[in-house]
Amino acid sequence: MADGQKSVLFVCLGNICRSPIAEATFRKLATDQGVVNKWKIDSAATSTYEIGNPADQRGQRCLMKHGITTNHIARQVTKDDFITFDYILCMDESNLRDLKRMAEKVKNYKSKIQLLGSFDPQQKLIIHDPYYGGEADFEEVYQQCLRCCTAFLEAST
Repeated sequence: MADGQKSVLFVCLGNICRSPIAEATFRKLATDQGVVNKWKIDSAATSTYEIGNPADQRGQRCLMKHGITTNHIARQVTKDDFITFDYILCMDESNLRDLKRMAEKVKNYKSKIQLLGSFDPQQKLIIHDPYYGGEADFEEVYQQCLRCCTAFLEAST
């Protein structure tokens, strides 16, 4: 990575709903603030369920409604991610447990692993999976990600 560049990986179970929304939202915020070139931004899954699939259509529609596009393709977290990324921000306790278990197998990992919701000014720690919900659930995920990503970006610059 370029000198002084920071990096963040957003993680959820399948990498088609919450983490792509967080990734796209953070990228837009960083772009709007003129700091996107100072960041490596990506997202990934703890599972293998959706590898190779695009972001959920409902999530893409929600993002487009807010002027954000994504061409994201789901991938799984790798051992290299724990060495490459400064921050790994996940959506719920299950993701957090899985990531910490994975990290234990990586020698000298550097990533700070935490819940994205820990940055929420409304103190909603968990970003619930909207997969089995409707448009309103995706909008709620977007709004949470927007609050959390805004606070994370402010805390990181």
